[in-house]
Amino acid sequence: MKTILALVISLLICYAVAAGGSVFTAASVRDWYTTLIKPSWTPPSWLFGPVWTLLYTMMAVAAWLVWRRHGEAPVGLALGIFGVQLVLNFAWSLLFFGLHRPDLAMLDIVALWLSILATIILFYRLSTLAALLLIPYLLWVTFASALNYALWHLNR
Repeated sequence: MKTILALVISLLICYAVAAGGSVFTAASVRDWYTTLIKPSWTPPSWLFGPVWTLLYTMMAVAAWLVWRRHGEAPVGLALGIFGVQLVLNFAWSLLFFGLHRPDLAMLDIVALWLSILATIILFYRLSTLAALLLIPYLLWVTFASALNYALWHLNR
């Protein structure tokens, strides 16, 4: 029962970050974002919600898999860096959509990318599956970084 509760808590934490970021995103997607010049390879807006839902679910499961190792191995640093990347993930939504600052969001997303990579490395030492679950997240943030840069460059 404790293990299931931990999974639920992990899901709730990740979904809370998603919900917090979506507060800024939802308001700007309908107005400010529509006015931006976008590269031709920008995905349709409807794609972001399902992709992020899947990614946040995978992130939560990955963190839970690492947490399950807490009696066998030290997991504090790995989960701490996971928490840092959650904060940076939230901050990106605030900076890009909330404050309309693609320039500052670009700095944040670089730090986010590095923190995801660090999380993957630390998770790998504790659970190969947990690390693998974060690979699509790193790939998506890599793509999002390129899109962030293009939007910043095209709309200066």
